[in-house]
Amino acid sequence: MTQLLLNIEPSTVDWARAQFALTAIYHWLFVPLTLGLALVMGIMETCYFRTKNEFWKRTAMFWQKLFGINFAMGVATGIILEFQFGTNWSNYSWFVGDIFGAPLAVEGIVAFFMESTFVAIMFFGWKKVSRGVHLASTWLTGLGATFSAWWILVANSWMQYPVGCEFNPDTMRNEMVSFAEVALSPFAVNKFCHTVTSAWIIGALFTVAVGCYYLLRQREKQMSIKSIRVGSIVGMAGILLAMHTGDGSAYQVAQVQPMKLAAMEALYNGGEQQGLTAIALVNPFAQPDYANEEAPALKIDIPYALSFLATRDIDGYVPGVNDILKGGYKTADGNIEPSVDEKIASGKTAISSLKDYRQLKSTLKGKEADAAQQSKLDSLRRSIDDNMKYFGYGYVTDKASLVPYIPLCFYAFRVMVGLGTLFLLFFALSLFLSYKRDLSEAKFKWFHVAAIALVPLGYICSESGWLVAEFGRQPWAIQDMMPTWAGISNVGSGSIALTFFIFLALFTTLLAVELSIMFKAIKKGPEE
Repeated sequence: MTQLLLNIEPSTVDWARAQFALTAIYHWLFVPLTLGLALVMGIMETCYFRTKNEFWKRTAMFWQKLFGINFAMGVATGIILEFQFGTNWSNYSWFVGDIFGAPLAVEGIVAFFMESTFVAIMFFGWKKVSRGVHLASTWLTGLGATFSAWWILVANSWMQYPVGCEFNPDTMRNEMVSFAEVALSPFAVNKFCHTVTSAWIIGALFTVAVGCYYLLRQREKQMSIKSIRVGSIVGMAGILLAMHTGDGSAYQVAQVQPMKLAAMEALYNGGEQQGLTAIALVNPFAQPDYANEEAPALKIDIPYALSFLATRDIDGYVPGVNDILKGGYKTADGNIEPSVDEKIASGKTAISSLKDYRQLKSTLKGKEADAAQQSKLDSLRRSIDDNMKYFGYGYVTDKASLVPYIPLCFYAFRVMVGLGTLFLLFFALSLFLSYKRDLSEAKFKWFHVAAIALVPLGYICSESGWLVAEFGRQPWAIQDMMPTWAGISNVGSGSIALTFFIFLALFTTLLAVELSIMFKAIKKGPEE
């Protein structure tokens, strides 16, 4: 692998990362609305099943139509995303494909086929199956979409917190030893809950916005009011659960990705009784001189809040960027954190021992090792196992590369939290107005316009969360195990750059087509 890295152009890494980021960002424009509308349309049809009122059937069919349009576009971008692991990230796929590929395979075989099967019954089975069977198919379609998200997020969470695996020096691969440990990792469970509940928020914002659009046009008043109520309930539940799971996510990040938390907070030098930064002046266009700065300028924080968030103790110790680089502090499990220099030395030892192990194995060529050779193999194997935890650090040549881009992490986190607070206030207001006032009155035009304007902010909030999650763990493709430049394919940067712009044009066209179809469907309204 080391020899291969010498032949890879630095620009190849940049273009491969850019192409993956482009695909992921476009894909995530479709996914959260799919997950959010799945819950909304399920509630609508449940109301029809309970009341037998044709109004609810008409309403459910309308939201299912919008779900279907968005669902189709999400599938197209998702397939391309998975192919890139083989085309642009072949070293990564070889190194951990036995683990990373398992949840993706389950997602493709089980979850995708599940939702594909029941979505057909949902759309075409209104007159062919009973109301109960159709209701079940609607909920199972949404469950399949959510189940699909589960396996994708399991794979992503494993990259953030690799568990349930062992490195096999004979195959040069990380191999799964516990599927349950990978699938049910606490990091994965919390990430799934936070991601899905945040998707409910986008679905709720969209539902309320469509209802407000009709009220602005003075049409579909009954459906609009009912939809706004359902959307507001879903949105309030989503934002409250997202806040709870977000707190849990931050706590887990503090335990296993302390550098990400330090970047999110622009915390250069940590300590006990740390406050949570509310605002600070961090230059958005340059990495701060964290080695020589005590803290960002104009910093205002909430006393003790960061220590409590990270350790569940207001007196807890939270390391900053410099503390993590220097090491020497006590971690939550009572161990002393090694310095980055020590981790790099450990990683180089693992790489060197692996190289010697492979060379000795190759000289044997399938023959039995004598006592001396077997002793040497066992010693090298122990050295690999003892130092494998920091294997990825062996490829690090510049310690500064281990610090994520602080301005992006810092501001993206505050955009996410700030907009989340705004949505909490909005859904509280929406619930009050939809139940206590007549929202069809012209005097509430300001609310209708505000609801429509909040939809793009919902996407900005969601994408900001992903920026924190993915940029915050840089430079790691797999935390502490493989830096991004070690996972790349040995292909020319020109070919990746070309496909980048092809995908940009393709995805932009798909987005424009989806918006056009969606707007036409909304303008047409529910069918009689």
